[in-house]
This record gives sequence, C-alpha cells and structure tokens, in this order.
Amino acid sequence: MNLLVSTVFGYLLGSVPFAVIVSRAFRLADPRSFGSGNPGATNVLRSGSKTAAALTLVGDAAKGWLAMFIADKAGAGETAAAAAGLAAFLGHVFPFTLRFRGGKGVATALGVLLGFSGALAGLVATIWLAVVVFTRYSSLAALAAAATAPLLAWRLTGHADVTATVAAMCVVLAYRHKSNIRKLLAGTEGRVGGPRPKRGKPDL
Repeated sequence: MNLLVSTVFGYLLGSVPFAVIVSRAFRLADPRSFGSGNPGATNVLRSGSKTAAALTLVGDAAKGWLAMFIADKAGAGETAAAAAGLAAFLGHVFPFTLRFRGGKGVATALGVLLGFSGALAGLVATIWLAVVVFTRYSSLAALAAAATAPLLAWRLTGHADVTATVAAMCVVLAYRHKSNIRKLLAGTEGRVGGPRPKRGKPDL
C-alpha cells in the first residue's frame, strides 16, 4: 500500500507543469508554442526571462526531491521513496495535465538524484553545466549527463535499486531526446542563448 500511494502521489506531483504556470505568471509565450516546444526550463529561457527559467528549473527539480522526501518522512520506506521519485519524473515527462506531452525530464531527474545523494546530483549537474558552457547545446549536455549518471550512482551509493532507478530515468530521458539527437547530427539543433521567440498563441 505504501508503494502504491507513494507512486500515485509522486506522479501527481510530477504532473504539475511549472514551465506553463511560470510563463503565464510572467506573461510570456507558452513554452509549447516556440523553440523545441518543450515545457521545460531551457525552453522558457528562450523567451528571454532568466528569472522565469530559474523558477521553472527549481520547481521542476523540487518535484522529484519533494516526492521522495515526503514518502521518506511518511515512513513509506526506501523502495517506496525511490518509486515516488521515479513516478514524479514520469509525471513530468508524461503529465495528465498536459495530455501526457510533458518535458524532457532533466530538472526533475536531477531532483530525484538529489533525493538519493547530494554528491551524485552535484556531479551530474557539473557534467551537464560543463557541456552547456562549452557547446551551448542543452540537449547534448542532458545526454552526456544521462550517459554517466548510472555509473556514478553505482560508484557513489553501491545500491542496485538506486542504480536501476537512475538507469530507468536515463533511458526515458534519452528516448525523449531522440528528435534532438537527429538535429544534433544534422547540425540544426538550437543553442542556448539563441534568438528570442515571438509571442505565440498558447497551445491549450
């Protein structure tokens, strides 16, 4: 029962679309109507508001961490807490609030990693940031971080369930970036800090 409740709670929390909520609060274009069409922090940044992007990033990351924190404090157990984090990640990627078309899951995955280990989250975030700084490709940074995260999870925690959860998130994250991979190979992928989008009609 604890496992089921934690999973359902995590999914519901993960389905909160911070990118859309923050964009509306700042009177910005709906992040689904420009750029990659992805309701995430990187696409919000393309609107030109660093503050809105930062709030989206924090909100999306907090979903993963908070789901695990609450499950743990409720005494659900480590397995249920891990399930809550994974469910929050899946809720962000496949939210019922956005007709199951959500974000790529990078920030929420980072929040789940933080729930497992601060060192793990820090190292993966460092890899992501380093690739962004040197290439200005957010998608490439996400893929690089995803490729190393399971190995780092195993080396830092030594727990098979933690590593399996991280690996599952990374597989889904890589799948959600399949269009970005094609664009990277074709040389047409957008870079962070590119032209600001025109205000568009929200895709409701």
